[in-house]
Amino acid sequence: MSPDWEKDIIAGCQKGEAWARRELYEKFSPTMLSLCVRYMGDVEAAKDVLQDGFIKVFTRFHTYEAKGPLGGWIRQIFVNMALEHLIRNKKMIQAVSVDDCAVEVETYEHFALEKISADDLIECISELPARCRTVFNMHAIEGYTHAEISEKLGIQESSSRAQFARARKQLQEMVYELMRKNNV
Repeated sequence: MSPDWEKDIIAGCQKGEAWARRELYEKFSPTMLSLCVRYMGDVEAAKDVLQDGFIKVFTRFHTYEAKGPLGGWIRQIFVNMALEHLIRNKKMIQAVSVDDCAVEVETYEHFALEKISADDLIECISELPARCRTVFNMHAIEGYTHAEISEKLGIQESSSRAQFARARKQLQEMVYELMRKNNV
């Protein structure tokens, strides 16, 4: 994506021009759908978030100040939109005791990740329970700290850490099972 392309798209979207919105959608929708699937866990719910996310992008484009990359600004909107959907649908509300989440994380060979596809790994992430999946996505993929996750989701920091540990343990088990099935 050339800087001129991005400037033209930004100017067009800020004016509400259909051609610019279409190009922006075509450029970012595959990546944002993948992000939404990771958070929502299923394609249909992810498509709802994708639609709502682009509506928000287009209606809030006037707030984009070009202080960072356009893709980063769009990504942040989609992460927040996915979190709003999860909270609104009460998938993040269940109370979980830290003791219920205490797990020991086993160490598996790191070469194992080289033996499975990205699609397999995304499928494993989508099978995690909603809260574990959300915390895992926010911490491991988006780079939020546990304090930031705690604040955004309205949970205790220790709960965020416990959910992350639970997600890692479950993912390790799923990857191990995939490797076993594929004789890796």
